[in-house]
Amino acid sequence: MKPLIPVRNIVVFPGMIIPLFVGRKSSLAALEAAYADDKLVLLSAQKDSEQEEPSLDDLYTHGSLAKIAQLLRLPNGTIKVLVEGQRRVVLHGITAAGYLQADYTGIDDLTNIDEKLEDVLRRTVAKFEEFVKANKKIPAETLMSIVNVEDPGRLSDLVASYLTLTLDEKQKLLEMPNVYERLTLLNTFCTREIGLLKVEKGLDTNVQTQIEKIQKEYLLKEKLKVIQKELGEAGGFSETEEYRSRLAAAGLPAEVESKARRELLRLEKMQSFSAESGVIRAYLDWLLDLPWQEAASAVFDLQQVADTLEQEHYGLAKVKDRVLEYFAVQQNTGRPNSSIILLVGPPGVGKTSVAQAIAKALRRQFFRITLGGLRDEAELRGHRRTYVGALPGKLIQAFARVKARDPLILLDEIDKIAHDSKGDPAAVLLEALDQSQNKTFLDNYLELPFDISQAVFIATANNTYDIPRPLLDRMEVIRLSGYTEEEKLQIARRYVLPKLLALNGVKKTELDFTEAGLRAIIREYTREAGLRELSRALDEVCRKYVRNKLEKKKLYRKVSGHNLLNYLGQPKYQDAALGLQDEIGLVRGLAWTETGGEVLPVEVTALKGKGSLQVTGRLGEIMQESAKAALTYVRSRYAELGLKEDFYKESDIHIHLPDGAIPKDGPSAGIAIATALASALSGLPARGNVAMTGEVTLRGRVLPVGGLREKILAALRGGLEAVVLPADNKKDLGDLPAKARKKLKFLTVKNMDDVLFYALKGYKKQADKQQFIPELLDAEPAQPEQII
Repeated sequence: MKPLIPVRNIVVFPGMIIPLFVGRKSSLAALEAAYADDKLVLLSAQKDSEQEEPSLDDLYTHGSLAKIAQLLRLPNGTIKVLVEGQRRVVLHGITAAGYLQADYTGIDDLTNIDEKLEDVLRRTVAKFEEFVKANKKIPAETLMSIVNVEDPGRLSDLVASYLTLTLDEKQKLLEMPNVYERLTLLNTFCTREIGLLKVEKGLDTNVQTQIEKIQKEYLLKEKLKVIQKELGEAGGFSETEEYRSRLAAAGLPAEVESKARRELLRLEKMQSFSAESGVIRAYLDWLLDLPWQEAASAVFDLQQVADTLEQEHYGLAKVKDRVLEYFAVQQNTGRPNSSIILLVGPPGVGKTSVAQAIAKALRRQFFRITLGGLRDEAELRGHRRTYVGALPGKLIQAFARVKARDPLILLDEIDKIAHDSKGDPAAVLLEALDQSQNKTFLDNYLELPFDISQAVFIATANNTYDIPRPLLDRMEVIRLSGYTEEEKLQIARRYVLPKLLALNGVKKTELDFTEAGLRAIIREYTREAGLRELSRALDEVCRKYVRNKLEKKKLYRKVSGHNLLNYLGQPKYQDAALGLQDEIGLVRGLAWTETGGEVLPVEVTALKGKGSLQVTGRLGEIMQESAKAALTYVRSRYAELGLKEDFYKESDIHIHLPDGAIPKDGPSAGIAIATALASALSGLPARGNVAMTGEVTLRGRVLPVGGLREKILAALRGGLEAVVLPADNKKDLGDLPAKARKKLKFLTVKNMDDVLFYALKGYKKQADKQQFIPELLDAEPAQPEQII
């Protein structure tokens, strides 16, 4: 047994002489015991240097047997000891009785002198020589003392003691008895350290050169100031020569060049520290950064545009066709198309990515301007130079950044532009998007006309209601509707999953998403028109798989409907079909929102009272008017509904649309409110598997509505079986996906009598008062041609 001293951040190699400072009580006791005996002590590195009282598990089992060469007691109670490493050892039988002790087994070097060993030995010596020359901290005499060592094992330990290595790297070398392997690893470490020293030296040289350059420039400027002052010349030093050369090479239009030279003349007459000189320099920089020269004729292949759009996006056939028509006209005429494309659709359907794909196909620079919340027109048209920190507007900045006259500029969220006392940004876009005016677009900062007509402008919006009519009139609307389940499935497989797997470092063969699993994620964890929530859910699955893999937990390589709980937890949405029971006073309406279509339940309760009407659910003014019109219609049909003529005087009617925190507006829920009122007052249950949309008049006429595709997709997601819609919307059914036309029955109506006939169980239609409908579509309706 020998005393054992734990050391921090140090590995003592055989032949290495190193001073140690010993201050821990147990270590001092071990040192005293070793010094009183044969001056031999065991040294082992701590795995964690912060551990004050290391246990047996905190020490490496491989250490060194060292001899105490000198011992010096310091006034503060610590001992400075000089030790010399003797040999490698493996520790075992460690005990702690006042201080650490251990048995050990010595490790001898395994040396097989052959050509391979001699070769790696020569290379290691050469590398170490190069390291010493690059490292000024190691004296040259050290190199001579090491080179003259004949024992390869001892030489490797000496070289290792001088390299800047981590504790783990040094411990690895200590635990290597094979001299050839040790020298091979040392050779790698030497190469790395030499490279780091060269990088550090290069950085020092560059910094010193830069400092000298700055000092030289400062000295020359100061001398030039003195010379100009002695000569009586006005003004100080300026950067006019640089600006003159840039002006000569810029090829500016005559008007712009004249303005730039006048500003340059003003700059020459100013002191360099003047605040106005900084404003002029900034102005000249913007002028010279803008692409004033005519852009080359746009050259693109229409087929290439089609192929790129097909590669980047699945479906969207009508959108792709319209985009191709747009650029076909441009290719045929050789000049920019006068119309501006406006992509309208719910979030996540690919409006921005469509614009990026178009830019890629046309080989044009892409720049995105976010207009959401923009309320100061100076953000688009620029600030006048009299203001502190003035800049050009976002439009001019876009051209300066892309360095091209014909970029593709995306005006994102154009429907969310605001306006206040600082002006109306939409008014700036009226000029920017008009081909007859934007050839001489005038920015407040530049005060010079700039031609932006060669750019392709594409705008995006969630709806067109909030876009000013004059601005909307300048754009051609292309609608991107929500995706069906089949389309989401294909997009997820072809586009979303490959990107997410690569982003999370998961191989395609590691994680298998089955069709049933993807469908379950789409149905039970995401309810949206676009793909953002679906993308987040798939990304969450990939992240959890990677975490389980690294933590060596149970892996579910096949993502199916049976094991989604392990990845995504409980489903967010239950099967909608479970909530489609027939109920009195409850009707499923269909609404269009900025995020796509929604199934909008309409609840009506009639209580004994004094004839009040209460409408709740954060309804807008138009929807409240629809509720009043619906009540008036129901009062006019009191006889058909089996009600007393003055029923409304004795009833308090409450109309409520759930999700009260969400504002709702629009006329589309008119027939749904009227049907719910008729059901609640007559006691006839409304069919739970029928949804409806349409505006109602006082006489019961059903008027057409918009957003039909999104509403139908919402009904499809909600598990409904039939949709009642205005007869004038029959023409829009051709735009619906084939799956929606196959799964849903569409019932077109012209008046409320037809709506009640389809939606209320037991309602007697005036045309055939004896006819009842016990179940949906069991009996022949009065107008069979309306069933599509």
